[in-house]
Amino acid sequence: MDDDLTVLELTVNGKRRTAAVDRRDLLIEALRTRFGVTGPKIGCLTGDCGACTVRLGGRITKSCLRLAVAEDGAEIETLESMSTEGLSGLQESFWDANAFQCGYCLSGMLFSAEDLLERNPAPDEDEIRQAISGNLCRCTGYAAIVTAIKNYADRRSADEENAQ
Repeated sequence: MDDDLTVLELTVNGKRRTAAVDRRDLLIEALRTRFGVTGPKIGCLTGDCGACTVRLGGRITKSCLRLAVAEDGAEIETLESMSTEGLSGLQESFWDANAFQCGYCLSGMLFSAEDLLERNPAPDEDEIRQAISGNLCRCTGYAAIVTAIKNYADRRSADEENAQ
């Protein structure tokens, strides 16, 4: 094996996988080129845009800021893990509110929204804007994204009240 390659073992979207990666590869590069996931995107490579966001060990992180080899043995969830059949409720809310256009920002926006809603099931608009502030969207102007997250939170809250 090439001196610059090392074997990396990850659990990606619930499946244990192994690939030979360059020791200099960023996690986003390894995920896309060696593990074949396309949900996280390569954007700025400086952690500013959020396009590469994944859930690593249960916490959201920007995969362009991590070396792949440093995550050997880790559990990683990508955008592909959000729903195994059809769209998740949050994804449907984005669809209904036209909260995406090119889709490049979706990993960051959806993971940030999920993270917020796990901590705060009824956020206000300012809290939503703060939660997604680490993600850049060049298409929508953010209003539709905020609306989608707020609508989903409100619908989920109403469903819980009706179930009681």
